[in-house]
Amino acid sequence: MALYEHTFIARQDLSTAQAEGLIEHFSQVLTDNGGSVAESEYWGLKTMAYKINKNRKGHYAYLRSDAPSAAVQEMERLMGLHEDVMRVLTVRVEKHEEGPSAVVQAKNSRDERGPRRDRGDRPDRGDRPRRD
Repeated sequence: MALYEHTFIARQDLSTAQAEGLIEHFSQVLTDNGGSVAESEYWGLKTMAYKINKNRKGHYAYLRSDAPSAAVQEMERLMGLHEDVMRVLTVRVEKHEEGPSAVVQAKNSRDERGPRRDRGDRPDRGDRPRRD
Protein backbone atom coordinates (compact mmCIF):
# COMPACT_ATOMS: atom_id res chain seq x y z
CA MET A 1 0.00 0.00 0.00
CA ALA A 2 1.07 3.57 -0.62
CA LEU A 3 1.20 6.58 1.69
CA TYR A 4 -0.99 9.59 0.90
CA GLU A 5 -1.76 13.03 2.26
CA HIS A 6 -5.24 14.41 1.58
CA THR A 7 -6.38 18.00 2.07
CA PHE A 8 -9.91 19.13 1.42
CA ILE A 9 -11.98 22.29 1.83
CA ALA A 10 -15.60 22.17 2.96
CA ARG A 11 -18.23 24.92 2.68
CA GLN A 12 -18.10 27.79 5.15
CA ASP A 13 -21.71 27.49 6.34
CA LEU A 14 -21.07 24.10 7.98
CA SER A 15 -20.57 23.97 11.72
CA THR A 16 -17.26 22.81 13.14
CA ALA A 17 -18.88 19.55 14.25
CA GLN A 18 -20.20 18.90 10.74
CA ALA A 19 -16.78 19.59 9.23
CA GLU A 20 -15.15 17.17 11.67
CA GLY A 21 -17.91 14.68 10.81
CA LEU A 22 -16.77 14.86 7.17
CA ILE A 23 -13.26 13.92 8.28
CA GLU A 24 -14.65 10.88 10.10
CA HIS A 25 -16.86 9.94 7.14
CA PHE A 26 -14.03 9.99 4.59
CA SER A 27 -11.67 8.24 7.01
CA GLN A 28 -14.26 5.48 7.27
CA VAL A 29 -14.42 5.23 3.47
CA LEU A 30 -10.66 4.61 3.39
CA THR A 31 -10.78 1.97 6.13
CA ASP A 32 -13.78 0.21 4.55
CA ASN A 33 -11.79 -0.17 1.32
CA GLY A 34 -8.72 -1.72 2.94
CA GLY A 35 -6.73 1.34 3.98
CA SER A 36 -5.91 3.00 7.27
CA VAL A 37 -5.79 6.60 8.43
CA ALA A 38 -2.59 7.40 10.32
CA GLU A 39 -3.64 10.89 11.42
CA SER A 40 -6.31 13.47 10.77
CA GLU A 41 -6.33 17.18 11.56
CA TYR A 42 -8.99 19.86 11.42
CA TRP A 43 -7.30 23.15 10.49
CA GLY A 44 -10.31 25.36 11.05
CA LEU A 45 -12.27 27.95 9.12
CA LYS A 46 -9.84 29.93 6.97
CA THR A 47 -10.17 32.75 4.47
CA MET A 48 -9.31 31.68 0.94
CA ALA A 49 -7.34 33.70 -1.59
CA TYR A 50 -10.26 33.71 -4.03
CA LYS A 51 -13.91 32.72 -4.04
CA ILE A 52 -14.85 29.11 -4.71
CA ASN A 53 -18.54 28.48 -5.44
CA LYS A 54 -19.39 31.94 -4.01
CA ASN A 55 -17.65 31.09 -0.71
CA ARG A 56 -14.96 33.38 0.70
CA LYS A 57 -14.00 31.01 3.56
CA GLY A 58 -13.78 27.25 4.01
CA HIS A 59 -13.22 24.53 6.60
CA TYR A 60 -9.82 22.95 5.94
CA ALA A 61 -9.09 19.32 6.85
CA TYR A 62 -6.03 17.11 6.47
CA LEU A 63 -5.62 13.31 6.47
CA ARG A 64 -2.56 11.05 6.36
CA SER A 65 -3.37 7.59 5.07
CA ASP A 66 -1.85 4.27 4.10
CA ALA A 67 -4.24 2.88 1.52
CA PRO A 68 -4.43 1.11 -1.83
CA SER A 69 -5.07 3.30 -4.84
CA ALA A 70 -8.60 1.89 -5.26
CA ALA A 71 -9.55 3.16 -1.79
CA VAL A 72 -8.14 6.60 -2.55
CA GLN A 73 -9.99 6.74 -5.87
CA GLU A 74 -13.25 5.80 -4.16
CA MET A 75 -12.77 8.45 -1.48
CA GLU A 76 -12.00 11.12 -4.11
CA ARG A 77 -15.05 10.05 -6.13
CA LEU A 78 -17.29 10.40 -3.08
CA MET A 79 -15.74 13.76 -2.22
CA GLY A 80 -16.47 14.96 -5.75
CA LEU A 81 -20.12 13.96 -5.36
CA HIS A 82 -20.52 15.42 -1.86
CA GLU A 83 -22.15 18.86 -1.98
CA ASP A 84 -20.27 20.17 1.08
CA VAL A 85 -16.76 19.50 -0.30
CA MET A 86 -15.44 22.27 -2.56
CA ARG A 87 -11.85 21.20 -3.30
CA VAL A 88 -9.69 18.11 -2.80
CA LEU A 89 -5.94 17.61 -3.07
CA THR A 90 -4.34 14.18 -2.73
CA VAL A 91 -0.56 13.75 -2.82
CA ARG A 92 1.37 10.49 -2.71
CA VAL A 93 4.40 10.69 -0.40
CA GLU A 94 7.37 8.45 0.29
CA LYS A 95 6.92 8.66 4.08
CA HIS A 96 4.77 10.56 6.55
CA GLU A 97 6.41 13.31 8.57
CA GLU A 98 6.47 12.85 12.31
CA GLY A 99 4.38 15.11 14.51
CA PRO A 100 1.78 17.68 13.57
CA SER A 101 1.60 19.34 10.17
CA ALA A 102 3.17 22.73 9.42
CA VAL A 103 -0.22 24.46 9.67
CA VAL A 104 -0.83 23.18 13.20
CA GLN A 105 2.74 24.01 14.24
CA ALA A 106 2.32 27.60 12.99
CA LYS A 107 -0.99 27.92 14.84
CA ASN A 108 0.57 26.63 18.06
CA SER A 109 3.51 29.04 17.82
CA ARG A 110 1.06 31.93 17.32
CA ASP A 111 -0.84 30.85 20.45
CA GLU A 112 2.37 30.80 22.50
CA ARG A 113 3.21 34.42 21.62
CA GLY A 114 0.19 35.70 23.47
CA PRO A 115 -2.49 38.17 22.49
CA ARG A 116 -1.91 41.13 20.22
CA ARG A 117 -1.62 44.60 21.68
CA ASP A 118 -4.49 46.96 21.12
CA ARG A 119 -3.90 50.25 19.37
CA GLY A 120 -4.69 51.94 22.67
CA ASP A 121 -1.55 50.40 24.19
CA ARG A 122 0.77 52.44 21.97
CA PRO A 123 2.75 55.24 23.59
CA ASP A 124 1.32 58.71 23.22
CA ARG A 125 2.61 60.58 20.18
CA GLY A 126 0.77 63.82 20.85
CA ASP A 127 3.86 66.04 20.91
CA ARG A 128 4.83 65.39 17.28
CA PRO A 129 4.34 68.25 14.84
CA ARG A 130 1.41 67.97 12.49
CA ARG A 131 2.15 67.15 8.82
CA ASP A 132 0.55 69.35 6.19
